[in-house]
Amino acid sequence: MPNTTEAAGDFPAALREALSRRGLSLERVSERLKARGITISQATLSHWQRGRSQPERARSLHAVDALEEILDLPGGALRSLLGPRRPRGRVSPVRGEDAARRVFGEGSVAEQLIGAEDFHDFNRSLTPLVIHDTVTVGESGRLGSLAATVVLRAGDSGVDRVRFVLGFDDEEAEPLDVRVTCGQLHEATHVPRLNAMALDIRFGRPLARMETAVVGYAVEVSPSRAPAAHYERRTSNGLHDYLQHVFFHPGALPSRCRRYVREQIGSPKRDQQPVVLDRSHSAHVFVSRCGPGVYGMAWEPGV
Repeated sequence: MPNTTEAAGDFPAALREALSRRGLSLERVSERLKARGITISQATLSHWQRGRSQPERARSLHAVDALEEILDLPGGALRSLLGPRRPRGRVSPVRGEDAARRVFGEGSVAEQLIGAEDFHDFNRSLTPLVIHDTVTVGESGRLGSLAATVVLRAGDSGVDRVRFVLGFDDEEAEPLDVRVTCGQLHEATHVPRLNAMALDIRFGRPLARMETAVVGYAVEVSPSRAPAAHYERRTSNGLHDYLQHVFFHPGALPSRCRRYVREQIGSPKRDQQPVVLDRSHSAHVFVSRCGPGVYGMAWEPGV
């Protein structure tokens, strides 16, 4: 079953840039937070913007939401850049290539497809904020198509394209038709030996720093050898919102569906919860403020 790979943003840099643009001192920001009933010291704010620590506790995350308003940023502009909870003790922040390898693993399909040298810059200046995946399962129970709409924000000015990696678990499944519904398809590369393909989509112009763009693509898939049993989205970023929506043919309704999360590719499933089919024969997973990892849904064939 296909999975889609995304790769990471930089909370400290975005915070520094926003503070500089608004011309606010840390003292003034701390005062404005206090006026909202949130006590965050100047030292803590300084650590956040320098990357020495990051907001993790509920109070700190509430402060980040308030900072977005104080600094005139869109909702989720800062919070979506936060990585997973850090282990205690001194540790260097994980970004870019290291963040991707933490989720995808060393020598992943994405790295092999893109190449070790280019993997270092894999969507490095882009942060996905919102992703909506739509998957269809045909009457035979096999994958029919998948589509995605992705909202991205540029971390640097000048970025003009984004790259996605799609993997297929079944070696007989392959893309038959690729359409870009928002943006411009520059290149689609399918590598059968890796059971994967890369999509290079252009925005049509270079983006300014912190500017957002929306891209969309749809892929029709050839019949696989075995019925589909799951779908996964892999991301080394924290996302503001993620929606996975799977539509089943009335003749291939599953007996049950379960959502799950993995820390990285191949790691055990956790946070498994049942998902109920609705009247349109679809099931969905919605996650808000989700951290880096693998988000999926698995289902069992009906009797």
